[in-house]
Amino acid sequence: MFILLGDFFLVILNVLLMVVGVLVGVAFLTLLERKVLGYIQIRKGPNKVGFIGILQPFSDAIKLFSKEQTNPILSNYLMYYFSPVLSLFLALSMWLCFPFSTYFLNFSFGILFFLCCSSLSVYMIMVSGWSSNSNYSMLGGMRSVAQTISYEVSFFLILMSFLILISSFSLFDLFIYQQSIWFIFMNFPLALVWFVSSLAETNRTPFDFAEGESELVSGFNVEYSSGGFALIFMAEYANILFMSFMFVMFFMGANFFSFFMFIYVVFISFLFIWVRGTLPRFRYDKLMYLAWKSFLSVSLFFLFYFFGLKLFLFSYII
Repeated sequence: MFILLGDFFLVILNVLLMVVGVLVGVAFLTLLERKVLGYIQIRKGPNKVGFIGILQPFSDAIKLFSKEQTNPILSNYLMYYFSPVLSLFLALSMWLCFPFSTYFLNFSFGILFFLCCSSLSVYMIMVSGWSSNSNYSMLGGMRSVAQTISYEVSFFLILMSFLILISSFSLFDLFIYQQSIWFIFMNFPLALVWFVSSLAETNRTPFDFAEGESELVSGFNVEYSSGGFALIFMAEYANILFMSFMFVMFFMGANFFSFFMFIYVVFISFLFIWVRGTLPRFRYDKLMYLAWKSFLSVSLFFLFYFFGLKLFLFSYII
């Protein structure tokens, strides 16, 4: 009994440490973004708070959470209040599917768990846009939901290609299959489609239509301030880090026993920021054409290709 309780508390402690690690990672990802965007625009970025601006994320957090929380009179209060909390909760829950050696939640259906959590995050954007009871936030929520659902189709088809290839729902098997050669060398076009779909899933430039400042004031989060806005902001950056991890897992070896994996994750996160500093926003109809006319056909082609490859290998072995 005491051994079971000890294991239970150890799991809880490890999960808490992981959550704290993710939140600190999110804080410094915002600092990295502001520094990189600063140098892209030929300026310094934040450099006043602490040594070379290293404490800037913490001062931002103190400022945001100490501001006054505004509640629109006509909003659906409970939904308006809890949707940012649930959004961050879902963003942090997705990290539980990683088979890190530091905690014992290494379950066999990690990819299914990721699919469920990433699908639910759409509802949080929809609810936060609708519950604010503002025309601008409603428009931003609708655009974001249409965009996310469109890109989830090609996203899931790419995932199904890998499920057929490795014949498993476990993320650990990705490491076993990539010990000789990374999947990015076999499926480079698929890696590019995955990366662009990740940009669209996380509402990043050039697909940031959920927060189209020039058209919708600020999109679905226009009525949020202080803590609510900070939670939405943290959920978005936790998703960026998570998508960077997934890219490394599926295409760059998935070697979570190596320090270099985390270097790769930082590099992919840097690519997210680099794209933001370089490319202008897409037109909305072109975004939809890209999803339904280009990415859907490419991901379907690769799905049939992997299915045929697996069938051929299976018949050859028999």
